[in-house]
Amino acid sequence: MIHHPFAHNIFSNWKTLAGVFALLVLVSSSAFAQAPPPAFTTLKINSAVLGEERTILVRVPDGYETNKQRYPVLYMTDGNAHIGHTSSTVEFLARNGRMSEMIVVGITNTDRTRDLSPTRVTTTVAGGNSQLQFPTSGGGDKFLKFIETELIPDIEKRYRVQPYRILAGHSLGGLFAIHAMISRPELFNSYVAVSPALQWDNQVAVKRAEDFFKNRKEFQATLFMSLGHEPGPIEDGFHQLKQVLEKNQTQGFEWAAQVLDDEDHGSVVLRSHYLAMRKVFDGWQIPRDPDSGRVAAADFKALEEHYQKLSKKFKYTVPVPEFLINQMGYQSLFADRIDEAITIFKTNVERYPESANVYDSLAEAYERSGKLELAAPLYEKAQTLGQRNQDPNLAIYKTNFERVSEKLKQAATTKKNQ
Repeated sequence: MIHHPFAHNIFSNWKTLAGVFALLVLVSSSAFAQAPPPAFTTLKINSAVLGEERTILVRVPDGYETNKQRYPVLYMTDGNAHIGHTSSTVEFLARNGRMSEMIVVGITNTDRTRDLSPTRVTTTVAGGNSQLQFPTSGGGDKFLKFIETELIPDIEKRYRVQPYRILAGHSLGGLFAIHAMISRPELFNSYVAVSPALQWDNQVAVKRAEDFFKNRKEFQATLFMSLGHEPGPIEDGFHQLKQVLEKNQTQGFEWAAQVLDDEDHGSVVLRSHYLAMRKVFDGWQIPRDPDSGRVAAADFKALEEHYQKLSKKFKYTVPVPEFLINQMGYQSLFADRIDEAITIFKTNVERYPESANVYDSLAEAYERSGKLELAAPLYEKAQTLGQRNQDPNLAIYKTNFERVSEKLKQAATTKKNQ
């Protein structure tokens, strides 16, 4: 961590001391210099806007390389500090049907204070005889321009994306997220501000937010902000912004503010990103029967209607996931509604033709109906795709194909001998 010579025991007021300590933490780039996990792609962007090369970390969902799906994108500041646990959170929630899978983009730091602060300041601390100076501060607008004109176009050129973007930041990054929301409100669809450093420059972002919401009747966006146990200026700024949001009921704007008293400024991030994704994707999960846990949709049509509603809310086509269609098909199959199951499994084949499992499921329905001649080529297709995609269920597909092939041989031999 960077040392500042003024950080001596000269403060008589503990609240001021706590605020200055938090400020030291939030401006220190070395505190965020963790090595990225190995599972991410590293990109280099020569930024004309910033006049330097920037390192970007990208995590794509499992199966991205073998499907043709498009995904929303989560952009994060302090990327190498948070992309690991946040990607795991996204994967966990998506696997449990609580949110969409996403591409996660982490922006690593060069001059963190410069990029994430909206104004240039010199802050005078207690006593008036010491100053904490930020000579490079105030580059927030330029950093936002880099994201808008260089980073986002590069990501959208390289990857299959949906037109839905989320911006997340912690501490100074949370301040930057609020600044981006009120400065370029059309750039992102949702914002996550964890322990935002809203005390910056006498709460300049809070004052700008008040003007923004006062003059805006409609704003189609979602904001989640959080705070740990952080008494002092950072807490004051958080509650001041919360009051602004409570006072202005802007149409279409959804927001939540949560205090996690048992977390501190550093530890608050992991839980906050979990809660933020739950807020952004509120209503994503298909309703389920409380007793059995099965999908509560009465039929496949009801399932389709749920995802049509999501498409309307998120303003892009949200497809019914392969695993849910598969689950609906098996519910019909196990209820001996075989023709209905076959119809559902056929839909999955049409929508996810690169998946081995959809062919295997349809083949199973044909096998149970006694149509082995239809099941065999589908099992073979599942085996072929499983080999190509390195599917973990390849052994099952192979066993199924061999079993039905043997049944067909036996049937042919029996018929020949009759």
